[in-house]
Amino acid sequence: MPLRSHGSVSLNRALMAAGLVDMVQVTVFPVVAAQTGDEPVFAGAGDFDLELLSTRTLDGRTQELVYRPTLRTWPTG
Repeated sequence: MPLRSHGSVSLNRALMAAGLVDMVQVTVFPVVAAQTGDEPVFAGAGDFDLELLSTRTLDGRTQELVYRPTLRTWPTG
């Protein structure tokens, strides 16, 4: 059963860290918030590779991107 989470950054970070996320949907709104932006959405989360599954243009400028995350494991040595 699909579960979507839009508002809880801490919940989303915890789900990613636990490996419980099958897809990440990113909607890109073309705006620069250099003065008012806070922190990156996934700050403090692990490192993930993202495989692009689909893209869609919503209104001629807003992009919806859907990714499959896989936890990145760095080589040791």
